[in-house]
Amino acid sequence: MSIERNIFSIILMAYYFFVNSAERDTILQGQQPLRDWESLNSENNMFRLQFFSPGNSNSRYLGIFSEGDKQAVWIANRNTPIADTSGSVMVDTDGKLKIMYNGGDVLISNSAPIARNASATLQDDGNFVLREMNLNGSINGTLWQSFDYPTDTFLPGMKLGIDFKTGHHWSLTCWISDDVPSPGTYTIGGDPNGTNQLTIWWQGNVYWTSGLWHDGHFNNSPQLSSDDYVRFSYISNQNEKYLTYSINNVPMTYFRIYPTGIVWKTLGQPNFAKCYLPRFPDGECRKKKLPECRKADFWFDRRVGDMDVETYRFEENYNLSIFDCQDKCEQNCLCIAFASLTLNGTGCQIWTTQQSFFSSALAKNRDIHLLVTSRESANKWWIWLIVALSGTILLAFTVLCYLRNLRLRVKGVDEAEKRTLLHELEETITSPGKYSKSSDKIDKMSQVHFFSLESIAMATNNFSTANKLGEGGFGPVYKGVLPGGQEIAIKRLSRNSGQGLTEFKNEILLIAKLQHTNLVRLLGCCIQGQEKVLVYEYMPNKSLDFFLFDHSKRELLNWTNRPNIIKGVAQGLVYLHEYSRLKVIHRDLKASNILLDLDLNPKISDFGMARIFGVKETEANTKRIVGTYGYMSPEYAIKGIVSMKTDVFSFGVLLLEIVSGKKNYSSYCLERPLNLIGYAWELWMEGRVLELMDSRLDNSSPKDEIRRCINVGLLCVQDHPEDRPSMTDVVYMLTKDTVKLSAPKQPAFFIENGARAREAKREISLEKNCTNELSLSVMEAR
Repeated sequence: MSIERNIFSIILMAYYFFVNSAERDTILQGQQPLRDWESLNSENNMFRLQFFSPGNSNSRYLGIFSEGDKQAVWIANRNTPIADTSGSVMVDTDGKLKIMYNGGDVLISNSAPIARNASATLQDDGNFVLREMNLNGSINGTLWQSFDYPTDTFLPGMKLGIDFKTGHHWSLTCWISDDVPSPGTYTIGGDPNGTNQLTIWWQGNVYWTSGLWHDGHFNNSPQLSSDDYVRFSYISNQNEKYLTYSINNVPMTYFRIYPTGIVWKTLGQPNFAKCYLPRFPDGECRKKKLPECRKADFWFDRRVGDMDVETYRFEENYNLSIFDCQDKCEQNCLCIAFASLTLNGTGCQIWTTQQSFFSSALAKNRDIHLLVTSRESANKWWIWLIVALSGTILLAFTVLCYLRNLRLRVKGVDEAEKRTLLHELEETITSPGKYSKSSDKIDKMSQVHFFSLESIAMATNNFSTANKLGEGGFGPVYKGVLPGGQEIAIKRLSRNSGQGLTEFKNEILLIAKLQHTNLVRLLGCCIQGQEKVLVYEYMPNKSLDFFLFDHSKRELLNWTNRPNIIKGVAQGLVYLHEYSRLKVIHRDLKASNILLDLDLNPKISDFGMARIFGVKETEANTKRIVGTYGYMSPEYAIKGIVSMKTDVFSFGVLLLEIVSGKKNYSSYCLERPLNLIGYAWELWMEGRVLELMDSRLDNSSPKDEIRRCINVGLLCVQDHPEDRPSMTDVVYMLTKDTVKLSAPKQPAFFIENGARAREAKREISLEKNCTNELSLSVMEAR
C-alpha cells in the first residue's frame, strides 16, 4: 500500500511540475526560477518568454516571442549573452528580476526598489511586468516593465518618445546582424529637442525624420496614419511626448527596425524609413556625406571568395555591422572591397587597390563586397565586345590605351580644378612658389600666400604624429616650422570630412579680408591634387576648451584673464557684425573655436561655416543648417533663420561656460537632464546664481562682476531674437559697471538626451539643487 501511495505521490508531483513549467505566466519571488529549457506563456498564449540562440549563434538570450514569429520582439540580455544553457530567470529576495548562470548574473530590473512580495508576469500584450503585490493578492504597484525598455520591436501599447520628468527615452535600436542581437547603429525614437516628430539616428547622426505630427499623421510619413485596424496616437504634454498605437480585430501587428535601418511592418509590408544608406536625399531621408573621390555612381557586388592579401581590420569594435563596414569603405578613397570579420556578420575588414579578389576551391568562402562603378561596368561591356570582335591582342592594346587616357584625364581634372579654384581666389592669394627661400617669413597681412605641398610636408616633418595638435570637423591640425623659423599651424582637409570646397574657399575669402586683434590670421593655403591645406598663425596655448574643461588646467584661468577672454571675443564679434568690410555671421562660435595666444588673449577661428550679409541685410533663411549642438539659437536650429542674434546666442552660451567652467551640453540635474542654460536660469530664479561660478575661482573674485557676466549671458540666450542685445550692447554692458542691466526672461534651454545625461551625472556633483516646479520651454521642429 505504501509503495502505491509513493508512486501516486511521484506521479502527482511530476504532473504538478510539468503543468507549472509549461503553463505558468508568472515567476514568484524566491520560488521556482524559469530555466533554460522552460518557457513562460501569457494567459492566452499570445506571447512566450524563453531562452534562445539566434540564427547560427550558440549564445543564449532571454527573449519574448509573439505567436508564430521566429524572431524575438524583446530581449533582456542583448549586451550580455550566455555561453551555455545554465541560465535561469528569477525574482530574487530583494524583488529584483535577474538572470542567473554559471558565470554570474545579469540584472534586468535595475531601476526597481527593494520589494518583499514581488512577481513577474508575462501579459497577453507582450509586456513583461514586475509588480509588488499586497498580502490579499491585489497589485500594490509596478516596479518595472519591459515596455519601458524596448529593443528593436514596437508593439501595440509601447511608446516612442521622451519622459521630460526623468529624461528617459523610449526608442528602438536594431540588431547588429541576424545572428547578433546586440545594439546596432540605427536607433529610432522621439526628437531629443522635444519636437513632435520621430527621428532615426545612424552612428549618432540624424538619418531620417518623420516630419511633424499634424492631423493624425506625420508630414513626411503618411504611412503612419490611423486606419480601421491600426490606430496611432501622439501624446504631447509638459510631462512627456510619445507615439503609441493600438490594433483592432487584426492579428498581432508590430513594427521592427532592421540592421539596414529600414522599419518594416509585420506581414512583410515595408512601411517607412526606407533610406538604404542614401547617397542622395530622398524625401525624409538625409543625404549621406561622401568624399570627393566617390562622386561617380558606384555600388558593391557581393561575391564568394577571398582577397589575395590580408589588410586593415577594425578589430577594436566588433559592434560594427556590415552596413557600418560599407560606410568605412566608402569614406576611404583607397578601399575597393569590404567584408565582415566574423561569420555572424560583425566587425569589419577593408581592402585597398593593392589587393585583388580570387575565387577557388581553397578560398574561405567569405562574402566579399567589391566596389563597382558605372564607368567600370561600361568598360566591361566594351571589353567583351572587343574580345568577341578582335581577339586578345586588340583587347590588350585597347586596355593599355584606356589606362593611359584615364591617368591623363584624372591628372587633367585635378589641374583644372586647381586652376578654377586659383582663379576664384586670384585677388586673395599671392603667386605660387614665392615663399621657398629659407630666409622667408610671412609678414604681409593683406594677402594669403600659396604654399607647395612639399613645403608643407617639410614644415610638419611629413605630417608627423608628433606634430599633430588636434583634429576637428575639417580635419587634423599640425604644428609646422617654416625654413626661416616661423611657427605656423596647418589644417589639412580630411577626405573623410563633411566639409569641402565651399568651406575651404569661404575661409580663405573671409579671413583674408578680416583684420582684427581678436581674429586669427590666415597666412596661406595649399591646393595640390586632392590635398587642400590652410596655414594659420600659430597659437601656443591651443583653444579655450583645452583649459576650460580640463580639471588640471582650468585653475590657470583666473578671474583676471577670464574677463579679458570674454571681452576679447565680444570685441571680435562686434568687428564682424559692425565694422569689418563684410558683415559676417560666424555661425559656429564655441570654446574649441576660440584660440589663445601666449598671453591667453583670445582669437576667433574657423570661418568655414560663416555667412556673409549685405550692408542692409539683417536676417536670412538657409536650408543648410550648420554648427554645433548646444550653441545654436532656437530660430536657427528649427527654422534655419540666421542673423547677428544667432552669434549673440552662441556668445551667451560661451560666456556661461567661461564663468562656470562647465559644458552646456552636459546635464546639471539628477531628476531631469537640464543643460547649463537651464541650470543657470534655475539658480537665477532662486537667487543662488553665484553657485554657478567655477569652484576653481578663489573667494577674492569680484562677485558683482561675476553676477553681471551671468546676467549678460542669460540675456544673450533669450528665446526670441528681439529680446537679445546686440554685440555692441553686450560690450557696453560688460565694460560699463554703472549701467543697470534688465532682468532676463526664461531662456531657450533644452532637455538633454539620455546618454549625455547619464554621462553628465557621473561627472558633475553640483546637481543636487533642482526643483520640480521648473517649467520647460518646448521647441517646435524644423
